[in-house]
Amino acid sequence: MSQRAVVTAGTGGIGLETAKGLARRGFAVTVVGRDAERGARAVEEIAAVATGAAPRFTAADLSSLDQVRALAARLAAEGPLKVLVNNVGAMFPERERTVDRIEASFAVNHLSPYLLTELLLDQLQAGAPSRVVNVTSGAVKAAKRTFDAAEPPGGYYAFHWYGRAKLANLAYTLHLAERLRGTGTTVFAADPGGATTDMTDGTMTSPKIVSPPLRLLWPLVRRLFARSTAGPASEAARSSVFAATDASLDGRTGIVIGPQSRPVPVFRGATDPRNVENVLKLSRELAPLHGVHGVHSVENEPGSSRER
Repeated sequence: MSQRAVVTAGTGGIGLETAKGLARRGFAVTVVGRDAERGARAVEEIAAVATGAAPRFTAADLSSLDQVRALAARLAAEGPLKVLVNNVGAMFPERERTVDRIEASFAVNHLSPYLLTELLLDQLQAGAPSRVVNVTSGAVKAAKRTFDAAEPPGGYYAFHWYGRAKLANLAYTLHLAERLRGTGTTVFAADPGGATTDMTDGTMTSPKIVSPPLRLLWPLVRRLFARSTAGPASEAARSSVFAATDASLDGRTGIVIGPQSRPVPVFRGATDPRNVENVLKLSRELAPLHGVHGVHSVENEPGSSRER
């Protein structure tokens, strides 16, 4: 019987290539996305390379926390889980809010994977040794490191707000790794390094996405963006597949896997105790687990201070 893997935002781009990589290694892969037609096409592509059980698609809008909860309930009912890849990611050209009235970049890039992971911890424990892989980004280095609220002070600049949400999720990822150390569930961040995807094609061509000082250097910044997002999604997915499957990581946790599929130094902002404490507090407030508390839920822990 094939071991189960779930890939969010898995119907195109890096997520689809990640799902295909897992299917080649024998996993029974479930891909999550918003569009049933894209999901059907993705399942066909994954099935063509699968060496284990047939892949499946399940629909969910991961910008809605209620839909994330419903997704978690469906996935939990299917039993033990070996791999969870939180690949979901989106950069919004203009300031948006979700159906929950939360700033969209923070909701999609952090709260969604945070909530889904917390609600599936029991299934991951049942599938141990198991792995959680959260897809991160080099944009964390451009983030404003304030997490008192979902929205930082100042103007909206898509690239920096995306980086801030990814930094919040990286801080959570590394905290979770320590929280689960020794339980059989290990936790990694994977940096794909960028690729030509719907997200990068649609948002990284306008100077409006960066702060005014960087706009003065836009020709240089634009060339940097173009170079960093020129590669194929199949290459960008390698870090996630490596983090999810490579035997060299057995028994290890809390590691960031870089674009070359090897461990890279952790960005210091993600381990700052104040940042971690504020991210956890804000996450609990904005994405409560609604009484679904596994043995490793944040609430039970003493001292807890658009598709790619």
